[in-house]
Parts: sequence; C-alpha cells; structure tokens
Amino acid sequence: MLVYDPAKGDKQIDEFMHNLHKKRGFNGNVLVAKKGKIIYQKAIGWADYLHRDSLHIHSKFELASVTKPITATAVLMLAEQGKLKLDQTVKDFFPDFPYDGITVRMLLAHRSGMMNYVYFVDGVFKKEKRSERNGISNMDVMKLIAERKPSPYTRPDVKFHYNNSNYMVLAAIIEKVSGMPFSQFMSENVFKPAGMHNTAVYSRAEYEKIPVDVIGHDRTWRYSVVQNFLDGPVGDKGVYSTVQDLFIFDQALRKGKLLGKAWQDSAYTGHNEKVRGHFNYGYGWRIFEGKDDKVVYHTGWWHGFRHIYLRDLKSDVTIVLLSNLTNGSLLQLDELYKMVGMPVVRRSAYSGNGDSADE
Repeated sequence: MLVYDPAKGDKQIDEFMHNLHKKRGFNGNVLVAKKGKIIYQKAIGWADYLHRDSLHIHSKFELASVTKPITATAVLMLAEQGKLKLDQTVKDFFPDFPYDGITVRMLLAHRSGMMNYVYFVDGVFKKEKRSERNGISNMDVMKLIAERKPSPYTRPDVKFHYNNSNYMVLAAIIEKVSGMPFSQFMSENVFKPAGMHNTAVYSRAEYEKIPVDVIGHDRTWRYSVVQNFLDGPVGDKGVYSTVQDLFIFDQALRKGKLLGKAWQDSAYTGHNEKVRGHFNYGYGWRIFEGKDDKVVYHTGWWHGFRHIYLRDLKSDVTIVLLSNLTNGSLLQLDELYKMVGMPVVRRSAYSGNGDSADE
C-alpha cells in the first residue's frame, strides 16, 4: 500500500506543489492517493528552520484539529462495543461536571454550547500567575471546570458551535470508560489495529519536551512557536502523525478495520444545519456533499501547524497536507482538487444556496 516510486509520481501534482511552495509558501508534507494507491508524496522544506533541519516523509506533525476525527472514531468504537451510549450525559461519567444535559452525541457534533476551555484555562493561569511551563492534563481541566463553573456559550443542543472543549471532554470520557490514559487507549485500540506505526499521542502533561523533530512556525519564519501548558490537554489535538499514517487510517476505515459501516455512516452524516448548501459537520468530520459527491475532511490550526485532510468517499481519493508554517497556502488548493477529480472543498467557492460562486 505504501509502495511509491518518485519517478512515477504524478507530474501535474508535482508541478502544482512546486508552485504552492515557491509562490504561496507551503512548507510541509503532502500525500495524494487514488483507489488505495499513492500517486504522489513529497516532503517539502524545513522541519526546523532555526537549525535548518529538513522534513522527510516520515516526519511526525502535531495534527492539531485533524486529531478530532481520530478521537471521534475511538468514541464510536466504544459505542459500537456497548461500553458507552451516545445519549449518556457527561455527568454520567463526571458527576461534578457543572452543566446538565450535555450528551456524548452533542460533544461529537459540536452542539454542547460549552465555553472554549483554551481561553478559560489561559485566563485562570494568567490571572493567578500560575506557572505556564508544565502541561496540564484533561483531568486537571475537568477539575477546574467543576470548581469554577464558567458560563456556557449557549444552552445544550441549540446550535453548532465549533469548540475544542467538546473533544477535550470526549478524551476525558475515553479515559474514564477505558480506565487507561488516552495515549495508551489510542495506541492499543486505534493506531496498532490500523497499522499506524508512526503515530502517537503526546501531551505536555506527560512530556517535558515532546519527542518529535517538526517545529511549528509563524507565517514568516520569524519565530518557532513554543509549546506551553495548553499542549497538555489532548483529544481536540495532541495526536502526532505522518502523511502516510493518515492514509493508512483512511484505508483502515474504508476496509472496516476500526468501525462497522453503520457507525461510520453516522459519523459521515451531517448533524447540524447545512452551510452554503453543501457543508456540514458530522461526528468528528467536516462534510461536503454535492449532487454525486461526498467528501469528509478536517482542517487543523494550532501553535504553528496548519493542515487539511480530505477523503472523497465516492471516488476513493485521499489528500493529506500537513504544514508547519501557518500561512494561507492551504486556501489555494482548487487546482489540486480538480486534478484528482475531487469537488472544490472551499466554502467561499459557493454562494448561499450552494451554487458555485463562479456561475
């Protein structure tokens, strides 16, 4: 599956990526696969600009929010095994959780109405002048939320509100249900069965220095982004992986190695209002639906990393772009989508009713 001869790589995609690097500043790794076969992959640029370390194809990136579909898969696996129910509330697992009526299902679809823990915890630490060197764990955050009871954004299940808190709480629930750390559960139940041998969960609560070589950078290389205590909580982020392992994850899902079809279908079904006639959010996946198209995908942006991971379910095309330079290069992919026969997955390309904005 991972057999790839650069001499036989897609020339058109190679030219596109060369231009994306030279003209738009893309720095990172790319993989494109069709029908289970890699047609293009490349490592482009620096892993660590300061030390002039180059990227290689097995470089591990902090996946940022591309972690969310992987966390959602783990939650649905536990549901499939009967170890939790999607309509259980957070209070069933954490009785001192201060909000009533928030279910696992709402967390998966970003409908909990919770505040964003990142801003809440950051505010507490700054106000109380706490040390920001060491990472805090998901359980630390759950305890802080129980103690301080910060105001929610809305009542539960009122509207879609994309929010890292939902997936931080889901990872805490996975720990509670499984009785093991999130990192161990994911390794034993998701990464190993899928064959993702270069993937792991790394938290600053467990590691003083995350053991990877790829550093996140701001948009002009001026500085590398230093990790801090907010790199402790995981589930919303915190999975480190490679472009090849994300392709392996895609194939493991397609082959039913991790989840049965009905559970996968529930993840790939929109559980919110459609946006611009095409876009929605399922359980851990953003969704694009056209007349004959269905693409599930996720983006990520955190501490100097910016990514997009797309899976065309109808035509079996996978695109993975992992970048450690946070510029706008990943907004310039229309040409690439057209090359591989994937619809243009960019909201601003469509008018309010879902028609192409060019028409």
